[in-house]
Amino acid sequence: MKIEEQLQQRSGNQCELSGATNDLVTYEVQSIHKKGIDNTILVTQKCVDQIERREEPDGSFWENILPTSMWSEVPAVQVMSWRILNRFRNESWAADALDMIYLEDDNLEWAKETGDHLSDVNAQLHKDSNGNILQNGDTVTLIKDLDVKGSSLNAKIGTAVRNIRLVHDNHEQIEGKVEGQMIVILTKYVKKQ
Repeated sequence: MKIEEQLQQRSGNQCELSGATNDLVTYEVQSIHKKGIDNTILVTQKCVDQIERREEPDGSFWENILPTSMWSEVPAVQVMSWRILNRFRNESWAADALDMIYLEDDNLEWAKETGDHLSDVNAQLHKDSNGNILQNGDTVTLIKDLDVKGSSLNAKIGTAVRNIRLVHDNHEQIEGKVEGQMIVILTKYVKKQ
């Protein structure tokens, strides 16, 4: 039996976090030691977009979901619930849930593996000049002529920069190739295509 079929059977063909029954996908909860169905959950695409920070964090969405999903018997669901609760730990509903949640020691260690609990919901997202969220691999267009420091290269307005990479320690910068040269570009000078 495929993992997806096992997940559908385990979850009753509904999201293991929200209980929704549409737009379901499998999601691998990051783990160093666990593989296969043990670290995979069935969730909605909206949950994945929130987990992966592809869209703005939505506390009202999670507030109604996590206080229930954290009691799941499935360790991967418990771990994911704990990680998301920690992102919202400064909100009263999440703090209350974190006070109540119980994880076995090995599951708590698994939950802490990614370090995601150290950052909160206010973690900055890479956004273009129009406020659109940027992701690794996106294509952007320059909205201003840019002189590249340490080079004679002048990146012209309208230049497409394909397959960008996000600079992880600075939400205002991305990396991309212009005329074959890898450069760092400020996000305020690009728009997402």
